[in-house]
Amino acid sequence: MNSHSNSISHLRNPALAGAAYMVLGGAAFALVNVGLQAVTMRFGMLPASAAFWQYLIAMLCGLPWIVRTGFGVLRTENAGAHIVRVALAAIGVQFWVAGLASVPIWQAIALIMTSPFFVTLGAGFLLGERVGPARWLATLIGFAGGMIILAPWSDAFTGATLLPVAAAVFWAATSLMTKKLTETESSRTITLYMLLLLAPINAGLATTAGGFAIPGMAAAALIVGAGVMTMAAQFFIVRAYASADAAYVQPFDHLKLPLNVLAGWIVFGFVPTGNLWFGSLLIVSASIYIAHREARAPAAQAA
Repeated sequence: MNSHSNSISHLRNPALAGAAYMVLGGAAFALVNVGLQAVTMRFGMLPASAAFWQYLIAMLCGLPWIVRTGFGVLRTENAGAHIVRVALAAIGVQFWVAGLASVPIWQAIALIMTSPFFVTLGAGFLLGERVGPARWLATLIGFAGGMIILAPWSDAFTGATLLPVAAAVFWAATSLMTKKLTETESSRTITLYMLLLLAPINAGLATTAGGFAIPGMAAAALIVGAGVMTMAAQFFIVRAYASADAAYVQPFDHLKLPLNVLAGWIVFGFVPTGNLWFGSLLIVSASIYIAHREARAPAAQAA
C-alpha cells in the first residue's frame, strides 16, 4: 500500500512531471528527425515539401485547441511582427530539414544546440540588453564546441554541414522576436499566429523549391508520423514548462542529443566521431549556464 501511494505521489510531483515531459518531448523530436531524414535521404523527398507536410499535419492535429481557444485572441496591433517572426521560423525549418537531408542526425542536433548563443549575440547587439562578461565567455565556449563538431579544417567538412547552424541562427532570431512580442501580446496569440501562418509560408517555399510531391506510401506514412510527433513534442514541452521552473527542466532538454544519436545509429548506422562528445560537452555546459543566468535575472529584478 505504501509503495503504491509513493508511486502516485511521484507522478504528481511537479518537478518529476516537468522532467518527464521534457524527456518525452526530446524522444518525440528524435522520432521526428529520423522520419524526416528517412523521407529526404532514402526516398528523395524535397526538404521544402517535407517541411510543408510536417507542419501542415501538426497544425491539423492542433485544430481542436485552436477552435477551443477562439479566434478572438488573434486581435493584435503587431500583425507585421507576427508575420516576420513566423517567416523567420519557416526559413529556419527549411534549413533544418535540408540539414537532415545532408548530415547525420547527431551532427545536426549538436549544431542546432548553438541557437542560445545566437540569442545572446542578438540580445546584446540588436536589443541592447546588458550581457555580462560571464555570459559572453559562455557564448564563446559554446561556439568553440560548435567549431569542434563542425571541424572546418577536416576533409569531411562541406557546405551542407552549415545548414543546421543556419537553422540555429534563424530560430534564434525567432526567439528574439518572440521576446519582443511578449511585451504586448499574450502567449496564446503568439502561438496561434505561429500555427496559422507557418503552413501558408511553408507552402510558398515548397512551391518555389519544386512542389509538394510525396514519393510513395512509405514516405507518406513517415511524414504523417513526423507531423503527429511534432505536435506531440510541442505539447510535451509546453507541459514541461507549465509543470516546473524553466531553469530546472531546461537541462533535461539536452537529453535529446543522446536520444537522437541512438536513433540515428539504430536506423541509419550513423556512428558519431569523438569530436561530438567533447564539442557537445562545451555546448551543453555553456547553454545550461546561460539558461541558469536567464532564470536568475527576473528573480534579481523582483528583489
